Amino acid sequence: MAWNDKVKEACCEAAENGNIVDEIKRKARALGKKIVLCEGEDRRVVEAAAVCVKEQIAKIVLLGNKEQIETNNPHLDLSDVEIIDPKTSSKTAEYASLLYELRKAKGMTPEQAQVQAQDATFFGALMLKRGEADGLVSGACHSTANTLRPGLQIIRTAPGVTSVSSFNLMVAPACGNEYVPDGKLVFADCGLNPTYTAEGLADCAIATAKSAREIAGLDPRVAMLSFSTMGSAKHDNVTLVQEAVKIAKEKAPELQLDGELQFDAAIVPSVAALKAPGSKVAGRANVFIFPDLQSGNIGYKIAERLGGFQAIGPICQGFAKPLNDLSRGCKASDIVCAVAITAIQAE
Repeated sequence: MAWNDKVKEACCEAAENGNIVDEIKRKARALGKKIVLCEGEDRRVVEAAAVCVKEQIAKIVLLGNKEQIETNNPHLDLSDVEIIDPKTSSKTAEYASLLYELRKAKGMTPEQAQVQAQDATFFGALMLKRGEADGLVSGACHSTANTLRPGLQIIRTAPGVTSVSSFNLMVAPACGNEYVPDGKLVFADCGLNPTYTAEGLADCAIATAKSAREIAGLDPRVAMLSFSTMGSAKHDNVTLVQEAVKIAKEKAPELQLDGELQFDAAIVPSVAALKAPGSKVAGRANVFIFPDLQSGNIGYKIAERLGGFQAIGPICQGFAKPLNDLSRGCKASDIVCAVAITAIQAE
């Protein structure tokens, strides 16, 4: 397809209107949320905490030993960062009691709860459960399982949601893609849930549309992706996506959502006209729901490495309260962005 001057102009205008990350920070700054960072032993996390309070992106609770944090980071101004040590906090016994009540049916003893409540991620999740923080960010130096386990056991899923999921905000190269006039897309699930039922995939689509609207400022047009378009192929994998489309439309009839669609039919108008005529989503989708984690993870990394997109995420969704997992390869600036997004999710 030839480069379209009108689309190019829209891309350039989007780029001139400011960086999406700056817009996310601006939204967060207006909310005044309190976010807990669980890894005070990591210098990137401590640097991000200092930046967040300096730029007033969020109020920060940093978990760890105060003396060690200040000794290891003498160049940072942490005067406005609240530092709590789960091993010595007066709240730990109270949180242990809460954890025991939540987990005793699963066999947890009061003694086990007392030990586990001193773990920073569990302590942070208990703070969030009690409403003493608005969101949680962890994972810079711990595995995804270490972050998500307290989330699933303590925060749990939002009402009506069958499974948690994640999305990536994909920011297009400035003035560089004719199919992305808004300068941004949303991909899901690229980093969290390896397998889905049809209902879980539908819930992922609905949650991702909400995230696209609230965080990316998009009017979501959701494409449920497959290697088939509107029944062009027959396979159990295709049937799963077709069933997910049906469930999503029943649960959220107001959504612009369609499928199953191949990626080119979802984003290229000329292909959509041939493969999915009459679809209100095909050829103009901006939210893409991959059928499984393998394809989602591969897809976003192709867009990032070959297409020059900036990938922000993965960002968790579906928890009753916002909780986000970091990549262990993250930079301090990535953590700041995660804090801002978590603050917006809390609103």
